[in-house]
Order: sequence, then C-alpha cells, then structure tokens
Amino acid sequence: MNKKIGLYFGTFNPIHIGHLVIANHMVEFSDLDEVWFVVTPQSPFKTKKSLLDNHHRYQLVAEATLDYPKLKPSKIEFDLPQPNYTVNTLAYLLDKYDDKYNFCLIMGEDNLKGLHKWKNYEVILENHFIYVYPRISEGEVVHRFRNHDKIQHVEAPIMEISSTFIRAQHKLGKNVRPMLPEKVWKYMDEMNFYR
Repeated sequence: MNKKIGLYFGTFNPIHIGHLVIANHMVEFSDLDEVWFVVTPQSPFKTKKSLLDNHHRYQLVAEATLDYPKLKPSKIEFDLPQPNYTVNTLAYLLDKYDDKYNFCLIMGEDNLKGLHKWKNYEVILENHFIYVYPRISEGEVVHRFRNHDKIQHVEAPIMEISSTFIRAQHKLGKNVRPMLPEKVWKYMDEMNFYR
C-alpha cells in the first residue's frame, strides 16, 4: 500500500514548536505515515525584508525535524514555476510519486474558511484528502466544506504561537528560545537572524 503523506505548506519563517506539535500530532494521531514540511519559496514578485532566504528557511526546517523520523523537510516548490499554487504542486507530486505516495493536505481551520478562493480547489478536493487542525479565527467554514467526505478534522492542540510574533519579539531583544526547537534556536542565533 502507498504511504500516506501529509503536506504541511508554509514559509516557516522561522519554524517553531507550534508547527512541530501540529505536524507530530497529525502523524501520531491520524492515519498519515509522514508529514512533509513544504517550504514555500519567496515570491520573486514580493520581496519581504523579514523573509529569510529559501535555503535558510529550509535549513531551519531540516534542523527542526532531524530527531523526528516521520517529519521531513521539503524544498519541492523551489524548482517549480512562480507563483506557487497548491494545485500545481500537487499535480507535480502526483506525476513524480504517484506509484509510491498518496498526498494529503494539512491546513488550519482558518485556511479551510478561505479554501473556496483557492485556484482550482475543486481539483484538489477531487484528488486529495484534507486534514484540518483547529485554530481560533473569525468567520465560518463555507457550507459546502462542513461535512465534505474528503475533509477530516483532527482534534489537535490549539497552538497560538506565530512566526511573526517570534521575529518581532526577538528583534526587541526578548527571549523567544522556549518557542523554538533547540537546533533552530542555535542556527538562528549563530546566523544572527531576525535582529
């Protein structure tokens, strides 16, 4: 049987313990075999000063997942045409690994509320399961997604840690170390990121 891979997309700028807790919960308490952290590349059209270079963010994810055999870093989107649309990335992965893996999406409930605005979201739902973890957020889930047979809700811990908060507080000289995996903190500190 094909391995079931959960794809967890994000900029991971930086990856923090909230990301790890969610990914680990998904792989331990659902039928997923692995979770791949798909590091979203910097768009050539939008240069954000606070966004680390692609290879540094990938390296942070690699450091964070080193001790977790079921969690993997992925830079699959780095070589795909920009801008990155999830539907295109999934098509590429299906083409490359179809005989080996079944790919599922992992997203927060906040993202599910906007799924109807995604490019070709119907194609995604036709071909992939979506695993949703709870988030505290405004608004309602669109009716057509409420009891959809391809959308599974996983009772994961609610993590209210954000990379934005970590960057801002680190810049102010606050101690953000407990919010980061140890190896991520070391790499971040050595490279003097987000100061």
